[in-house]
Order: sequence, then structure tokens, then C-alpha cells
Amino acid sequence: MAETLTEPTASAAPNKPPLRQVPEFEKPLAKLEEQIIELQSMQASKQIDYSKELRQLRNNYTAMLRKTYDNLSAWETVQVARHAQRPLFKDYVDLLCREFRELHGDRHYGDDPAIKCGLARIGGHKVMLIGHHKGKDTKEKIQCYFGCAHPEGYRKALRCMKLAEKFGLPVVTLVDTAGAYPGIGAEERGQAESIARNLMEMSRLRTPIVTIITGEGGSGGALGIAIADRVAMMEFAWYSVISPEGCSGILWKGATNAPDAAEALKLTSKHLIKHGVIDAVVPEPLGGAHRDPHSAAHNLEQYIAKTVRSLNDYVKRNKMDALIEKRYERFRNLGAVAETAATTKRQAKAV
Repeated sequence: MAETLTEPTASAAPNKPPLRQVPEFEKPLAKLEEQIIELQSMQASKQIDYSKELRQLRNNYTAMLRKTYDNLSAWETVQVARHAQRPLFKDYVDLLCREFRELHGDRHYGDDPAIKCGLARIGGHKVMLIGHHKGKDTKEKIQCYFGCAHPEGYRKALRCMKLAEKFGLPVVTLVDTAGAYPGIGAEERGQAESIARNLMEMSRLRTPIVTIITGEGGSGGALGIAIADRVAMMEFAWYSVISPEGCSGILWKGATNAPDAAEALKLTSKHLIKHGVIDAVVPEPLGGAHRDPHSAAHNLEQYIAKTVRSLNDYVKRNKMDALIEKRYERFRNLGAVAETAATTKRQAKAV
């Protein structure tokens, strides 16, 4: 059953310099931020009371920020999901988990840093936490392949899921990837097979599974750890069979039409909950998770704790076989459409 959680109280205007990377649609906000900071500096240096002017500027900033983020286009949502300051897997581990013990290696080839796995405690629940990690600085991004996992990453994830199944721990996955790594080495080591095996094994894993798309959710790279009983999205994340740039490259032979592709793909949380692809939208603080990671993590923790508790209760009442059957049917029913009489008539004429 779809649900949308309540948005938290928004914070006022910022009291620090603007973020280094400003999306085009946030340029007016950045100018207003600069005015606020400049006036604060003048107040401190000249010892003149500008509190009334600052209050008005902050109110204007909050109103503009709310209006901007209430009316984001699909392409602007993609830009927010890719924001350089957006919380990553390690940030959520620090903010969510009282305990986290990372597990390494797939026991076949190596340890893929693009997928992190570990035993964790979230909201009072012991879980197996798995997710994509993109890396913070340039060095770590290169090490993590910008969150694009190799076959050993998906095999490590599956190994840890099997471990969770053995000890009766729910599995929680955080998806944030533009897609699986497309290099020759990954293909040689069985990229497609590793993802396909994860899809099969997760569909019948005998423990509850919860997935949240926290940033980007691209193609099979995302789906490889996203076959779950409950699938949710952060408010400004995106989830699609292909990236807007990839879609634009195929249809328009270049990336310049990525905004049009983003709109056509219906990849935002608003679109996907309407079409039943996801079950819930986890709200982000006003202006996105990058502006207030603590509030974003708090909302995420609440959703995980509530959902894990609900799934555990369901298993106690109906047994694990019933949960697995519902999980299987959930994904089998995706893509079902209701045809109108006019559509059926046109198709009949075409035949």
C-alpha cells in the first residue's frame, strides 16, 4: 500500500557561504544567499543592527526555496540526486547506525568498494545493510568507480544476503548508482550473470527485504540489489531503466536532449508512486538532503524501522512463504497496463 511520510519543519535561510556547485535552477537562490551573508558580515564589522533586513531576506529565501523545490522538473530532480554534497552510503551509516560491522569480499574474485555490506543496528533492529557508495573526494570516487559496481560487488551483496537469511536478519539496501560498471573486465567476469543471479536469489530469499533509492537508481545496476518486499525512494531521487543522458543518446544521438528524456522516462518519486513502481516516498528536508543530512537520515531511519517492524509482524502472522509469494507477485505485476476501449479498437484495426 503506497504511503507518503510527513515532511519535517523546514529550516530557515543558511548562515554559511553558498555551496560550491550550484545547479542552474538554484542561481537565484545563490544570489540571495550571498546577500544574506554580505549583510551579516556588514552587521558584524560595522556594529549596525540589520536584524530586520536579515529577517526579511531569510523569509524571502525560504519562500523562494520552497517554491523552487515544490516545482522541480524531472531533469532538475536528477541534478539534485547527483548533488556533490548529497549524503552517500557512508554518511547514512554514520547517521543511522548505532553499530556497523563491514563485511568484505565475494569469496571468488575480490572486494568491490562500489558496494558496501555490513551487519548493522538501525532503529533498534538488527539488519544486514547493503548499498552503493560513490566516494567523497576524487581519489575515493575513482576507487569506487563512482558507485558503478563490478560483478564481485553483486556477488558480495548476495553472499551477505545469504548470511542474513541464515541468521534471520532483515536485509536493507540503499541504492545510489547510475548503473553497473560497463567496462571490459566487468563483462569478462560475468556482469550480466551476477545481476541476473541476484534478481533470482533475492526473489526467493527467506528473509524480509527493504530497499530505498537514496540518490540515483539506474538500470540493472540498481535492480541488482533492489528486489524487495518494500521499495521506497527519497523525495528527490530518481529511478529508471536508463539514465536521461543514455536515453537521449539513443533517441536523439546526443546528450543535449537529456531534459526531454528525463521528463519522458517518468523517473521521479512523484511519477513512480503514482504508477505503483514504489511503495513510499521518504521526505527530504526543504531544499534536499544535501542541505540537512541529519533530518534526511532521521526520516530514513523512521521509514526503515517502521517497515522492518511491519514485515516482521507479517511473517509472524502469515509465515515466510506468504511474504515470498507477495514479493514475487509484486515484481511480476509491474508494467501491467489497463487498455481503454479506444486503444483496443485501434489495435484491432491495425491487425
